[in-house]
Amino acid sequence: MKSHPYLRAYMAGALVPTIFVMLVVCAYTIIRYGMHVPFAIEKGIIFPVAFVPNLFGVWNVVHTRFHGLPLGVHGALLPFILGPCGLWVAYCVGLAELHQGALVYFGAIRVPYGLVAVGFICALVVYYLVWKYLVGFLNELVGIA
Repeated sequence: MKSHPYLRAYMAGALVPTIFVMLVVCAYTIIRYGMHVPFAIEKGIIFPVAFVPNLFGVWNVVHTRFHGLPLGVHGALLPFILGPCGLWVAYCVGLAELHQGALVYFGAIRVPYGLVAVGFICALVVYYLVWKYLVGFLNELVGIA
């Protein structure tokens, strides 16, 4: 089964975030509707559900095609695309705004820019590890590593 390496790369890349997003949406549904916790993020949930798994798949195809960087480093570059895109979607649907040196989510949660920077660095580390170990394992499994 050595044919269609880009299709196999896309599926291997898209699997990890698809499972993660499924678990997050299930937990959110239980908390929001099962426990009646008023935490409405329905306007912003479509971005991670639709865009993130597809971008992971395409990003893995790009790595399969060019092999320029180690897989973990290649994956750690993805937050530089997802972060601004996610923030843009949050602004567009009214979930986030800039206010006096902080990001404000849901009109109530203030996140100082320094904490945003620390969170971004943590995201880089997590993405590096996810791509190096999980996506790397799946790439080996489907024979494209």
